[in-house]
Amino acid sequence: MIFELRIKKDCDESVVATVHERTPLVDEIERLVLQDSVIDKVVGYEEDSIVMISMSDVECFSSEGDKVFAHLRGGKTFLIKKRLYELEEIVPKEFVRISKSALANWDQVARLNVQLSGVVNVVFKSGYSDYISRRCFAEIKRRYGL
Repeated sequence: MIFELRIKKDCDESVVATVHERTPLVDEIERLVLQDSVIDKVVGYEEDSIVMISMSDVECFSSEGDKVFAHLRGGKTFLIKKRLYELEEIVPKEFVRISKSALANWDQVARLNVQLSGVVNVVFKSGYSDYISRRCFAEIKRRYGL
């Protein structure tokens, strides 16, 4: 593989990749290039304070009504003033949609509980739990080989 970087301050930025075939690595490179900016922090609100929250500390983003909350490793919860679909576009690749109302950080998952009714609950390291919808579970199975 050959890597070439040309810096020309008077030209528009562009990225050209010549590959033999489309692979998951090529898909990830395309996602990173087309993404406006990769963020590693999100603004959280708690009563009268504003906190910068590291994405690695977030176990799950969930929506309840018209509000979105970030559930953190330590068990704390912060209000986020973004919609889930907006967060889905900027979160790192470790995050996966687990239901219509939640995004989970797969690195923070402690275990999955399967109930007799077929419902699958995800339990995070802090003890917070949420359910995984059937539609999203099919994608998670495919993505992680469960």
